[in-house]
Amino acid sequence: MDKKALRREIGAKKSALTPDEIGRRSAILADRLFDTPQYRDCKSLYAYLSFNQEVRTNPIIERAWADGKRVAVPKVIGKAMVFIWLDSYDQLGPGYYGITEPVGDGPVADDRTALVLMPGLAFDPEGHRVGYGGGFYDRFLEAEPDHPLVALCYDFQLLPHLDVEAHDIPVDLVIADN
Repeated sequence: MDKKALRREIGAKKSALTPDEIGRRSAILADRLFDTPQYRDCKSLYAYLSFNQEVRTNPIIERAWADGKRVAVPKVIGKAMVFIWLDSYDQLGPGYYGITEPVGDGPVADDRTALVLMPGLAFDPEGHRVGYGGGFYDRFLEAEPDHPLVALCYDFQLLPHLDVEAHDIPVDLVIADN
């Protein structure tokens, strides 16, 4: 299946989720993340801010703060994406395509080994992913390749195999809610 058709199919399944389902499944995924050595060992977490029916990351961010970890979230500047340190939700506002992001342009996060939570539409057991098509994470990770990468996904987002392109960077661990 080509990426456009795959994005349409997975997008339709995500759109069918109720807010209660999203909350319940996100809580399962958060608990599974907290049990990983990747989370336990990280000093900093680079987390996306949930949009639409994505796995909810606010509880993960709050737990990371409670665990004494530094948290950064993405901000799109032109064709680039940077991570900005986040100390409070008060630093956020509407950004690229209406997605919540930091209002300011700094301070830019500087932990080149921070755990990165990778958003995406589909994943496979080998860590390959189909993103939303902007290439922001691939460009970011090309410049900073040493981050451990974890993806959280609903069971229908985990497929047996995905065709990938040379520039696609796989994640180290995919956690599904099934």
